[in-house]
Amino acid sequence: MIAISRLCYHIEGIVQGVGFRPFVYILAKRFHLKGFVLNTAQGVLIDIEGPQEDLDAFEHALYNELPPLARMDICEKTKEPYVGYATFEIKHSIQSPTKSTLIMPDMALCSQCEEEFFDPRNRRYHYVFTNCTNCGPRYSIIKTVPYDRPNTSMQPFEMCEVCQEEYTNPLNRRYHAQPISCPNCGPSIALYTIDGGCIAKDNEALSTFASLIHAGHIVALKGMGGFHLMCDATNDSVIKMLRERKNRPTKPFAVMFKTIEAIQENSQLDTAEYNALSSQLRPIVLVKPHASKPSILSPLVAPRIERLGVFLPYTPLHKMLFEFLNVPIVATSANRSGEPIIAEATYLCKKLSGVIDYYVDYNRDIVHCSDDSVMQFVYEKPLLMRLSRGLAPLSFRIKREESRALLAIGAHQKNAIAIYLNHQIIVSPYIGDLDNVSTCLLFENMIRMFQDFYDFVPDLIIGDLHPHYYTTQWAKKQKCQFIQIQHHYAHILSAMCEHELDQKVLGVAWDGTGYGSDGTIWGGEFLVCDTHGFERVAFFEPFLLLGADASIKDTRRILVSMLWDLEQKGHCTKELVATILTPKESTKLRQIYDKKTHAPQCSSVGRIFDAVAIICGMDANVSYDGESGLFLESLYDASIDACYVVSYEEGVIGYKEMLLEMFNDKDPRVIATKFINTLVDIVGMVAKKYNFQVVLSGGVFQNRTLLEALLRKDANRYVLQHKLPPNDGGICVGQLYYALHNNA
Repeated sequence: MIAISRLCYHIEGIVQGVGFRPFVYILAKRFHLKGFVLNTAQGVLIDIEGPQEDLDAFEHALYNELPPLARMDICEKTKEPYVGYATFEIKHSIQSPTKSTLIMPDMALCSQCEEEFFDPRNRRYHYVFTNCTNCGPRYSIIKTVPYDRPNTSMQPFEMCEVCQEEYTNPLNRRYHAQPISCPNCGPSIALYTIDGGCIAKDNEALSTFASLIHAGHIVALKGMGGFHLMCDATNDSVIKMLRERKNRPTKPFAVMFKTIEAIQENSQLDTAEYNALSSQLRPIVLVKPHASKPSILSPLVAPRIERLGVFLPYTPLHKMLFEFLNVPIVATSANRSGEPIIAEATYLCKKLSGVIDYYVDYNRDIVHCSDDSVMQFVYEKPLLMRLSRGLAPLSFRIKREESRALLAIGAHQKNAIAIYLNHQIIVSPYIGDLDNVSTCLLFENMIRMFQDFYDFVPDLIIGDLHPHYYTTQWAKKQKCQFIQIQHHYAHILSAMCEHELDQKVLGVAWDGTGYGSDGTIWGGEFLVCDTHGFERVAFFEPFLLLGADASIKDTRRILVSMLWDLEQKGHCTKELVATILTPKESTKLRQIYDKKTHAPQCSSVGRIFDAVAIICGMDANVSYDGESGLFLESLYDASIDACYVVSYEEGVIGYKEMLLEMFNDKDPRVIATKFINTLVDIVGMVAKKYNFQVVLSGGVFQNRTLLEALLRKDANRYVLQHKLPPNDGGICVGQLYYALHNNA
C-alpha cells in the first residue's frame, strides 16, 4: 500500500501578483496531488497531500521552476494529518491580523504580451493596457494588501466574459493578473488640450500625439508611474524651449528610443548596458555617445557632458506611440523643479500650464507615483543613481533578527525610507529632495502607505544627525523613540548592509554635504567603523562655505574661499581672485570670510569638485546636483598619467596648494585628469595605513571615471554598492543596519 502524506508550506517573498498560485496549481496537477493554495496577508499557503515520492518531486519543482518574477525568501514546511482532499484548487485569499506580503514593483511589458500586442490576429492587438502575471503595473495601482483586484485602481473596470475566463483559469497566463483587461472592458486613453478639451481618443490620440511631437510641440504622456514631458530629441529649438519653460538650463534629459538598435546607433554599449536596457526593468542607463560617429540627438539633450541617459519603451502605451514616431524623444518627469512626478491630470494642468499645450491621459488612477530608475555600469557591474520603477519597492532578506519594528527615514536630499519586517529590509522608491511641500507630503504619504500595507507601527525611528532636516523635525513630533546616525557613517553602513559586513572596515564617504559630529559640514571622510560606531581617521582640510548654501549655487565662492585660505598660508592669490570676482563681489565676500558669519566650515569632496570645475571653465551657476563631477568626467584623458602633490599630516589631507598648480596647468583636460588621479592616490595613501576592506559610498562615488580609476589600481580591495544607490538614496538602509546591531 502506498503511503499518503500531507504537507503544509508557508511561503514568504515575492509570491503575489507574479503567477505563483497557478504555478503551484500546475505543479500539483502534474504530480497528481490534492489540496489547495491561497494568498494570505503574509504570503502564500500550500496545503497538499499525496504519495511521498510525488510530494518530493513537487517540492523539487517548487524550488527550481519559479515564475520569472517570483522570489521565495521563506519556505516553512510542516507535516500534518491526512485529510483526503478530492482535488487541487486555488482558494480565495484570507485576511490576517498581520501583513507581511512584499509589494512588487511595476514591470515592463513581457515578451509574450509584446508578441500578442503586435499580432493582428490577437484580440489585444495594439491594446495599450496589455499585461499578464509576468508584467504590468503593481505598485502604482495597489491600495492595500492582499494584492487582489478590489484592492487596486482596476476595481472600477468590470471584466468582460472573455477576460473573466482568463482571470479564473489557473492554466492561463493571466490567472489573477489584477490589471487584466481588453479593448472591451479596460481603461481608455484620450488626447486633451491644456484646458481639458478632448481632441482624440484611443490610438488616434497617440497618432495625433506623435504628429504634435513631429511638429515641434512639448506634450505630456501619462506613463506607468506618472506623466512625462516629451518632445523631439533631435530638434534644437523645441529642447531649448523645454529648458526655458521648465527652468532647467543644463541638467541632462533622458531620451527614449524605439529599439535597442537605435540606441546602439547613437552610443557605445557594453554587454551589461545592453542587457539592462533590454531587461524587464527598462531603467534609464547612462551610456557614452560614440566618440567619432555623429549622433542624431540635439547637443542640447546633455550639454557639457559625455553621458547620455537612454531607455526603451516599457509599456504597450509607449510601444504604440513609437508606431507613429520616427524620432527618439526626450522623456523627462512632468513636475516643477525639485517636486515629485505628477500623476494626476488636473494637477498637471495646474502646475505645468505654461510648459505643455497637450497631454494624453487614461482613466485608471495612479495610486502611487514613481519616477524612472537610473543606473550606470562600472566594469559591467550596476551602479544605481535612482531606485524607483522596476526596482522599488526593493526588498531583500537579511540574517539579522530583530523583534522591534524599525523605520529609517533617510536624509534630506534624494530621500527614501526603509523598514525592517520579519528579516526583510523594504526600501521605498525614490522620494526626492525635501525642499518643498509636495515632496514632504510624499515622504509622509510613503510612511503611511508602509504602515497601511504592513500594519506597521514603529518602535524606533532612525534618522540623520542634522538638526534642521525635515526628517528630523518630523521624527521629533512622533510618539516614538528616535535616534540619529551621522550621515557619512550611515553611507558606509548602507554598503556594509548590502554585503552583510559587520567587521571593521575603512569607510570612504565622499559627497556634497552631511552634518558632522562636530557641527561642521563633512563630505571628505575616512572612517574606521563597524556596526557599533566609527572613528574619523582622516578628512580633507576644511574651508568656509561663504554664504552657506549660496556657495553651492555660485561655486566661485568655494574656490575663492580656498584661495584666501592659501593667502593666509603666505601664498599670493590676489590676482587670481581678481579674475574670478568683481571688486564689489570680492569686498562683500571677504567680509563674510573674515567675520566667519554665515560661513560654515566644510570638508566636502563634492564641493572641491565644484572649485576645480570653475578652474576648468565651467559656469559658476550650478543648475543640478553632480554637474561639476559630470563636467570633469567629460574632460578626463586616460592617457595622462600624472597627479598633484598633496600633504597628509595627523589625518588632515592638505590639497589647496594644488589649486595654484591647476592655474599654471591651464589646460582643462590636464587639470581634470590630474585631479581625479590625485583623488585615487589619496584613497590609496590612507588605505595603506589600515589593514581593512575599503568601503566606498557617498554621491561622489557615482563618478564613473573615478571608480574605474580606483578599480584599475586595486579592484579586489574595494567594496561598492550595486543594488542600493551610493548617494543619499541609500542612507535609510545604513540607518536600519545600525539599529539592527544596537539596542538603542
